[in-house]
Amino acid sequence: MNSTAKLFETIELYDNIHLVLLSGKGGVGKTTLACAFARDWAKCFPDEQILLISTDPAHSLADVLQTPVSDTGSALADLPNLSARSLCAKTLLSEFKAKYGNFLEILVERGSFVEGEDLTPVWDLEWPGLDEIMGLLEIQRLLTEGEADRIVVDMAPSGHTLNLLAIKDFLDVVLNSLELFQEKHRAIAHSFRKTYTPDEIDRFLVEMKADLNRGRELLQDPTFTACSVVAIAEPMSWLETRRFVESLQQLSIPFSGLFVNQIAPENELDPDRYSEQQQLLAQFLDLSPNKTMFAIPEWQSEPVGGDALDALFSQIRPIEGVATAPEAIVEWPEPVPPQFDDFIAEGRQLILIGGKGGVGKTTVAAAIGWALANRYPDKNIRIISIDPAHSLGDAFGRDMGHEAREILPNLSGQEIDAQMMLEQFRTDYLWELAAMIGGESTEAGAVQLAYTPQAWRQIVAQALPGIDEMLSLIATIDLLEEHRQDLIILDTAPTGHLLRFLEMPSALADWLAWIFKLWMKYQNVLGRVELMGRLRTLRQKVVKAQKKLTDPSHTEFIGVTQGRSAIVSEHLRLSESLKTMGVCQRYLVHNRYSDLGEINANLFPEQKIIRLPVLPRSVEPIARVRGAAKLLF
Repeated sequence: MNSTAKLFETIELYDNIHLVLLSGKGGVGKTTLACAFARDWAKCFPDEQILLISTDPAHSLADVLQTPVSDTGSALADLPNLSARSLCAKTLLSEFKAKYGNFLEILVERGSFVEGEDLTPVWDLEWPGLDEIMGLLEIQRLLTEGEADRIVVDMAPSGHTLNLLAIKDFLDVVLNSLELFQEKHRAIAHSFRKTYTPDEIDRFLVEMKADLNRGRELLQDPTFTACSVVAIAEPMSWLETRRFVESLQQLSIPFSGLFVNQIAPENELDPDRYSEQQQLLAQFLDLSPNKTMFAIPEWQSEPVGGDALDALFSQIRPIEGVATAPEAIVEWPEPVPPQFDDFIAEGRQLILIGGKGGVGKTTVAAAIGWALANRYPDKNIRIISIDPAHSLGDAFGRDMGHEAREILPNLSGQEIDAQMMLEQFRTDYLWELAAMIGGESTEAGAVQLAYTPQAWRQIVAQALPGIDEMLSLIATIDLLEEHRQDLIILDTAPTGHLLRFLEMPSALADWLAWIFKLWMKYQNVLGRVELMGRLRTLRQKVVKAQKKLTDPSHTEFIGVTQGRSAIVSEHLRLSESLKTMGVCQRYLVHNRYSDLGEINANLFPEQKIIRLPVLPRSVEPIARVRGAAKLLF
């Protein structure tokens, strides 16, 4: 291999670029590396403005930097040229509305039957994919306006990062559709005046297209942007990283290399862990042989605060080769009381497993499903993953997909395919809804109002991230209502997107209420009574799903955390949010428990802490699931 072909052969060569995106599986240390990276840049370039931003709804910058971080940005006390900022999607939407809202309302009015005042309530509704849309728009604004000389972005976990990066294609289609709305206006104006003078809307469209194109160019320019993937030497991280790198290449995002975190030294006391680590490091090296892989050493204490982050960054080294390690002797831990109660005997039908990315949610979900399926062979149990970066198949060591796959005769697994869910939703509702909003009608004698139905079909053909998870919840409730499953266990997305998922029933109900209000106003022109009937049925399902989520006799939320302070802090915020939503949470799983690091039970006074000890590594995935099941019940 010709090492000179590597663009980032040493960590110092990252100094030649201006934008670093850091992502990967949840819980691998993305935020820690992002903070350390930004601090190093601030020291290397004291005359430049460095900006560190987080696009993850579950922001952790403050936990790692050990200083308050807001959505407006603030300079660090010891590095005044470094500002840290946690993006707030709702604040960004308000700013976007103030700047562009009038233009967009005029455009939609020109491309549909609605009046401008009909659109005003839309700005106050919860939007699916709002975090991804506003995050990408803000990154592109920062790049095009040159607000900072260098930017480090702490991205959401890999599945939602891919959603964000793919939004650029969605925005292109939306702009093209808005252009069709304006083309209709131009044609009408020309037919009356025999001429057309460009107006402020034309200028808006030109500027938006130019900004998006410039942002796209910078995001895809390998001399300006580096997207680095953070991982740890564990099987599920390796599998997700491999899929993530392949997806980055499909999106034409410049993948610059890997940072493998928490590398144990050769004298690691746990030979089982060291043996697995060395095998996986060799696989990571083979993943991208023309990219440099960097090792970040494991610290016994958490690297938080400026001094620790600077010390950590100084210890990052490239990995050229990997020494082999002997196979380890497998030793299973003993159960640590207390254990779970019997969810089926208690009448639970839906269990949500949630927490920060990388804490072991999928393993816990798989173990609960396995234990209860063996205890109740006459009950049908299904584990469903709604995280865009699915790991359920990895946990069981077998392929899984959108259609349920049998694991045991009464236990099945399913990884929701967002595109398939959305395609069905389009077929059931959205194509016809787009035709209605665009003014098309199948009713006899109805007036055809729109010149540009193609534009609305283009918009509907796109997918806002988040709506698929909502549809998954409705499908889950249907399975239970129709008695096709006795218990469903949902393996959810990491914290920030889990909260968005739980808010989605209310958001979708509000959107449907807005559509009904529009239809009532224009029903004499629109017709489509049958469509409205189906949408009312959908809203009833949404409201029922919302009620089921907060019914403690029906739904149980089980949090998963680990002993590190940053992880516990994030789970505390999650627990408070769930309490506000009225979601029942009786249990908290302390994964990778050891008697050297107890979680302070006073932090979670209303929850029973279930301790899941560190599991052996040198075993098959299904053996880990079986072992975890025995330890939890």
